[in-house]
Amino acid sequence: MLRRLAVAGVSLAATIGAAALAVAPTAAATSRTHLPAYAISAGQGANGAPGAPAHGPAAGSTPAADAPDIDVAKVQAHLTELNNIATRNGGTRKSSGQGYRDSVAYVKNKLQAAGYTVTEQPCTSGCASGAGPNLIAEWPQGDATKVYMFGSHLDSVGAGPGINDNGSGSAALLETALTLAEQRPAMAARVRFGWWTDEEQGLNGSDFYVGSLSSAERSKVKAYYNFDMIASTNGGYFINHVNSTAAQPMKAYWDSLGLQPEENTEGAGRSDDYSFERAGIPTSGYAMGAGARKTSAQAAKWGGTASRAYDPCYHQSCDTTGNINATGLNRSVDGIAYTLWNLAVTNSTPANDFSLATSPAAGSVDPGTSATGTVSTATTSGSAQTVKLTATGAPAGVTVSFNPASVTSGNSSTMTVATTASTAPGTYPLTITGTGSVTHTTTYTLTVKGTGGCTGQQLLANGGFESGTTPWTGDTGAIGAHTGQSAHSGSRFAWLGGYGSSATDSLSQSVTVPSGCGKATLTYWLHIDTDETERVAYDTFKVKVGSTTLTTLSNTDASSGYTQRTLDLSPYIGQRITLTFTATEDASLQTSFVVDDATLQTG
Repeated sequence: MLRRLAVAGVSLAATIGAAALAVAPTAAATSRTHLPAYAISAGQGANGAPGAPAHGPAAGSTPAADAPDIDVAKVQAHLTELNNIATRNGGTRKSSGQGYRDSVAYVKNKLQAAGYTVTEQPCTSGCASGAGPNLIAEWPQGDATKVYMFGSHLDSVGAGPGINDNGSGSAALLETALTLAEQRPAMAARVRFGWWTDEEQGLNGSDFYVGSLSSAERSKVKAYYNFDMIASTNGGYFINHVNSTAAQPMKAYWDSLGLQPEENTEGAGRSDDYSFERAGIPTSGYAMGAGARKTSAQAAKWGGTASRAYDPCYHQSCDTTGNINATGLNRSVDGIAYTLWNLAVTNSTPANDFSLATSPAAGSVDPGTSATGTVSTATTSGSAQTVKLTATGAPAGVTVSFNPASVTSGNSSTMTVATTASTAPGTYPLTITGTGSVTHTTTYTLTVKGTGGCTGQQLLANGGFESGTTPWTGDTGAIGAHTGQSAHSGSRFAWLGGYGSSATDSLSQSVTVPSGCGKATLTYWLHIDTDETERVAYDTFKVKVGSTTLTTLSNTDASSGYTQRTLDLSPYIGQRITLTFTATEDASLQTSFVVDDATLQTG
């Protein structure tokens, strides 16, 4: 949470040990005498005493579509990794540091593997110098004109690892997103997640994101939910705009636990929901408090210590995994899931629905030829509807077309998968999507055969880093036109290392080296500069294919300007490989490894 010293009622926490929160409200403070059956079966007493927090709606409300009980141990595992990332990067995950970029990479890799559409959004104006990107992930199901957005800031202050502030919100959203992908329920609306950069410097990342939305895109966002410090050790149960329409499902969940949540007055205007609020988008969210002090009435209701900060480690180095209230975190993440399922998931079969299939489900072609198949639809409930067909996952040199591009459910379309002579041999899974009032997908597997001949080609995409970060993965925040280094050509490059503390940067790209060629050569330009003075390899740069290290350079190879380097990748002809550049620094004295103009040429 952004610190604002002028906010009334906010006091700065002293550096004191974090006391465990006594989470049981007193009987006198609890108006409930009976919890619903789902709460009792989860091990919670009638007065909301500690136990695995129940999940489910408030008494008398309409249940969400099978809202899951999120495993808080998995949320805590994410917090452990965020803490480890900070430890490897000088004890912080501040937005301009490698700890933040490693946090982005960790979350991004989990989401991509789960099937999300994931975008890194560089903050090109308004953010602190060197701030890493926002990370946006959307589940590609549901009505695209109706979006519910859930967000948290992923950066910490420079003074500490930021595990409650705000690893807690970030990890809770990550595990909720992964649970949604695992369960794959029928979606009535789109769900979009945001992990924001540079919140601690002034809500800058979320401001940039909201400002980047067109009026049409902004109107699709029906509500935004923010989660900032949801595991404070001496915390309370606070909801942003607690009595608003947007807050109703969040309040219903905590009411079902007898928690009697209050308005989040301390956090008003101090976290990323404010960026959305100023744009006219309804907002709400959970919080458990920052540096303000718990009142006697709150201690009587929720437990804990009166006149002590909600988070005694707020913005300090002690904000580690030891600064987490697991019960509060559990209650928060289950409430997030309940809210998401209540708003965006449907239990019912869509009134109008269809099925989607391809026949055959796979095809094999020589480069320069085409394969055809039939995409069939059928109306499975209600009335027929128009279904638009699209394809994703095609490699360079492959196009997918449909004739017709849209069909009425019950009809079929001819799919043509065309390759060029330079298409690299390999096996490629293509995702075929049918979009109507609901969305369905199916898979077509394309195999491009080797021809026995060789057409020389350059295989690496965006090897000069001039076209953003795609298709590079890993620590993509290293890519840019950074002050302090220069490009070999153009204006952008990849700056790996250069921190002067224990850190690791990696960039990877997967390519298929076509069969039939006699040679494959990797060429790249590398500039190494260092503050190390000894002829000892303290800091290293490695080039790997898969798990095999092809070469290792170090601070001892430093020189002025760029040096062209080449590696023979001919042993990998006919294979799908992942090429990785990795820089590793020790605990002191920086070494920068600056990469540009990488190519992988066959011939």
